[in-house]
Amino acid sequence: MTATKRQPSPLNSLLLVNIGQLLTVSSVAGNHGPRRGSDLTQIGIIEDGAILCLGGKIVSVGRTKNALRDPWLKKNRKKITEIDCAGEVVLPGFVDSHTHPVFVSPRLVDFEKRIEGASYEEIATAGGGIRSSLEGVRKARKGSLAGKVMAVLLEMAAHGTTTAEAKSGYGLTTESELKSLEAIREAASRWPGTVVATLLGAHVVPKEFQGCSQKYVEIVCKEMIPEAAKRKLAQFADVFCDKGAFTPEETEQIFAAAEEHGLRVRAHMGQLSETHLSPFLRFNPASFDHMDHVSDDDIAQLAKRDTVATLVPGANYFLGLKEYPNARKLIDAGVPVALATDYNPGTSPTMSMPMAMSLACTHMKMSPAEAVAAATINGAWALRVADRKGSIEPGKDADLAVFAVKDYREIPYWFGANHCSMTILNGVVASRD
Repeated sequence: MTATKRQPSPLNSLLLVNIGQLLTVSSVAGNHGPRRGSDLTQIGIIEDGAILCLGGKIVSVGRTKNALRDPWLKKNRKKITEIDCAGEVVLPGFVDSHTHPVFVSPRLVDFEKRIEGASYEEIATAGGGIRSSLEGVRKARKGSLAGKVMAVLLEMAAHGTTTAEAKSGYGLTTESELKSLEAIREAASRWPGTVVATLLGAHVVPKEFQGCSQKYVEIVCKEMIPEAAKRKLAQFADVFCDKGAFTPEETEQIFAAAEEHGLRVRAHMGQLSETHLSPFLRFNPASFDHMDHVSDDDIAQLAKRDTVATLVPGANYFLGLKEYPNARKLIDAGVPVALATDYNPGTSPTMSMPMAMSLACTHMKMSPAEAVAAATINGAWALRVADRKGSIEPGKDADLAVFAVKDYREIPYWFGANHCSMTILNGVVASRD
């Protein structure tokens, strides 16, 4: 096995053996950034694999027969919790880098109106969409919201997710946005996985500021961002930059405020219409998400940078759209691509990363191997946690997903079914049984 130099203690140790296919998604030689191009297919398969974890960290990775010959393991095997994977597939726990879990109720009226033929914009104009979720969050107690977020995190883990980004954005007042972030923090403290919090005060302009969006932008910049940063409630600030939401000029204002207060930035970009990306690149955004509409010039710019294009095909599917983001064009141009669920009540009510992977394969023509890398290591890059998440390598966090299949390609193949049999989150075992 490939091991770290220090000798582990048998306390709080896990040994996974007899792994049919172990997908390490380990580092590619010479690549020190997110995966792009042909590197997306390099997922490091080890047959009959084994993993030793200690204290929430991965200590060694290799073949089962080599692990069982290791003198230290022979001496301490009885003191270690051993998991026989019986030929199943093990891969890094999914990193879901775009989710909206802080809401109260599903948007069922939107669902029906869309079936009847109403567009996203028509539903929003009629009072549905994002704005229809505001009242519930504004009235809800923090504890109630935290309970809902916790339920979502547990369901995500049951589908193989071990790290999730969680956005605010359904309150759109300073009080309710901070309350949402506090709910995320409370839920994260009780979940063994890892949560990266994002302030999305700039989701849409709330009704009370219609026609005077600049006043609302000033609240985001002068109240929400400084307070969220001061209380360390968020690592990122996000903006929905599109028609019906925030303009490029307003987005730059919000990014500048975030930078001033030490928050990194990301943005919903190009979902409904194309926005020129160059003005935002000076802020070194971690990711641009959706990216349904993007120019060739902007693709060429992104290919030179570590800004990740996070694709969320669940939204396209649920909205009934014929077109999906052009993943092949992005990948072939060298843009780093990640996959996420975009879990939210209006446009993508799914917690399943395998479903997002299936849609990526069938509707965006990504290969299963590309989908694996996009859902793990590139998701980690999109959250800037790739130093400890997204691959199975010594020294990284013990975040693993075990699937009751014989071939990793079955994970996106069996859509609408959950074959995740076990998830290990920072060394804590969560079984579906």
